[in-house]
Amino acid sequence: MDLKPDSQQSMLAIDIQQPGGPEVLVPALHPIPQPMKGYILIRVEAAGVNRPDIVQRRGLYPPPAGASGIPGLEIAGEVIALGEETARYSIGDKVCALVAGGGYAEYCVAHESYALPVPKGLDMVEAGALPETFFTVWANVFQRGKLIAGETVLIHGGSSGIGTAATLLSKAFGATVLVTVGTEEKRKACLALGADLAINYRTQDFVEETRKFTGGRGADVIVDIVAGDYVARNYRAAAMNGRIIQIGIQNGVARELNLMIMLTKRLTHTGSTLRARSIPEKAQIAQELEQQVWPLLREGKLKPPIFKVFRLEEAAEAHALMESGAHIGKIVLTTAAGRSLYVPNRYV
Repeated sequence: MDLKPDSQQSMLAIDIQQPGGPEVLVPALHPIPQPMKGYILIRVEAAGVNRPDIVQRRGLYPPPAGASGIPGLEIAGEVIALGEETARYSIGDKVCALVAGGGYAEYCVAHESYALPVPKGLDMVEAGALPETFFTVWANVFQRGKLIAGETVLIHGGSSGIGTAATLLSKAFGATVLVTVGTEEKRKACLALGADLAINYRTQDFVEETRKFTGGRGADVIVDIVAGDYVARNYRAAAMNGRIIQIGIQNGVARELNLMIMLTKRLTHTGSTLRARSIPEKAQIAQELEQQVWPLLREGKLKPPIFKVFRLEEAAEAHALMESGAHIGKIVLTTAAGRSLYVPNRYV
């Protein structure tokens, strides 16, 4: 189907026809959204693909009340309209933004308090890969997990978008980083990104390897997107007063758990989601990122690894790639507005 948006009234976006596999993602025409009070309208150039998008596509993660049903939680592009009582940005500014939905589209609204300037030195694909993962990592690893310099963090899914962002930020703030991965290629990639130890969970026991690397002490912070039997093993891999941060449950809920380990080690097991948080909560995360992380991006000390770029219309292929687990770093969609800026296969 050749869909041609009316540039004044309609836009190309991706619909979820029904809960299911990647094939239920289809291009469709939608009205261009209008910014409400406090919001800005962005002409999207790039949109990151994230695991919550897949969960939403399967019908298991509905958008919050009032949010767009179009998938997509992070975007980068140009501000083209301002809602009432907006003061931070002007027409023509380049921004990247966390959104509660609507990212897989040519236009998207975002609250100005958690839209951030595109850091100097990053292109729009890289900027579009920042908000969801960096907001998530900052909120969980640093705000909730309270990771500090000199501590050791164990990151499961080290080659994922969350895993690579957690590695970059943890190293930047002086932590020792251990990650788990499933292939030799991913192990090497994570070491190249800065991890101090990359554990192949298919051939090694991450509990044993973590304790061995830390001289028997364990990890101070553990970032887990897996759950299932990892929960009990995380308790064994944690140091005294360790903090386990649950940000995903890809392998389902924990079924067997010895809470005596939690008591004797004085562990904290916490978790959170980002999408349904209030505007002030997200604004606080954005403010801390801009103060403490954005300078590192501008100085070239951090850069999100991009695995592959797809056209917006190829969202189904992008989801299939993410579900395959073959990627290392971020998968990003580009719209027609952003596509001419990039060299094909630049990031591969």
